[in-house]
Amino acid sequence: MRIGMMADGYKPHVSGVTIHISLNKQFLEQAGHEVFVFTFGDEGNVDDEPNVIRTPGMPLVDSGIYFNLRYSPKAQRLLRTMDVAHVHHPFFSGSLALRYCKPRGIPIVFTNHTRYDLYAQFYTPEPIPDVIGDVVVRAFVPKFCRACDLVIAPSPGIKEVLRKFGVDGNVEIVPNGVDLAPFQMQVEPIQRAELGFQGDQVILTYMGRLGPEKNLPFLLRAFKGVALTYDHVGLLIVGDGPERENLVEQARLLGIANRVHFTGMIPYSQLPRYLAAADAFVTASVTEVHPLSVIESMAAGLPVLGIQSPGVGDIVEHGVTGLIAPDQDLAVFTAGMVRLVTDPQLRNRMSEQARAAATNYAIERTTQLILEKYQQLIEKKVGKKQGLRTRLTLVVDKVLR
Repeated sequence: MRIGMMADGYKPHVSGVTIHISLNKQFLEQAGHEVFVFTFGDEGNVDDEPNVIRTPGMPLVDSGIYFNLRYSPKAQRLLRTMDVAHVHHPFFSGSLALRYCKPRGIPIVFTNHTRYDLYAQFYTPEPIPDVIGDVVVRAFVPKFCRACDLVIAPSPGIKEVLRKFGVDGNVEIVPNGVDLAPFQMQVEPIQRAELGFQGDQVILTYMGRLGPEKNLPFLLRAFKGVALTYDHVGLLIVGDGPERENLVEQARLLGIANRVHFTGMIPYSQLPRYLAAADAFVTASVTEVHPLSVIESMAAGLPVLGIQSPGVGDIVEHGVTGLIAPDQDLAVFTAGMVRLVTDPQLRNRMSEQARAAATNYAIERTTQLILEKYQQLIEKKVGKKQGLRTRLTLVVDKVLR
């Protein structure tokens, strides 16, 4: 099977979506399939993997995402040979899938990785009111989804979000898979002294993008409430992003700078060592779709503290694999943090249950699920009579080869 992954941005940009695409590409290739990533950026970029097809693009602010309104002739020719196209960003890549794949009868799959309605509040350009960005999302996404052959929601909560948008077509739930092995293995933890912590401290950790959508100021305020009462607790923040300087300054103003350590960006391969040095994972984000960091932390045996929302609430079972605050109530969230800090027996019990629950998201399992979806779509297309437009398009393609 020849599979085209279509994304507005790819490595070296680091995000949950790029990690997901790269990991799925790796395991699909191991299963004997050919996988190509169609994206934008510098054609001269030296990739660490084969079959990454880049079309020059314009950078979208400082997001790490590029865009173009068309693919290069080389990319267009190659895309026509795919058995299935899997879109991971709906706006630019999705539009190009409809332009190049739809007329040729190539099945189009779309995975909704992002709460575009919430991200519009944080990333709509300054002169444009937030509500306009939200309206654009709600007008575009349902129409795009109807044009796809299959829409995938990584969690039940996100399927409900899509339904509320007005997406009324075929939506199926397939979790984003995680390579659990590196997180389940016994690894040498990062020495706590290297991070400025004492060996006997309870270390809470967050790892991920340091962006405004992650609600990290809320997390710091909650941690302050705990740190003022308990001397034996520290907060480890792993990752980087546009809000890092602001967060460092906020920690200073809150008087907890000596209890919070920011690592900056670290190699993905080193994440298991950082998680192994921690006692629990904490996140205040309510914009997640299917957070890999939560699953990775659970696989490493960390109980999770989060806020009820699609994504986190779909993965973490309250009182079993972690604690879920019902809403963004600072006092309730802080109380949950206190429970994790002060009750080692609770942490130990949740740790074992988190490890077990994480196996539901093993990449080996989800790869098989997605392959079954691809095969069903391909067989359906083969058995379906081609329309006049498709037949004419394929004839023109042959003439132009």
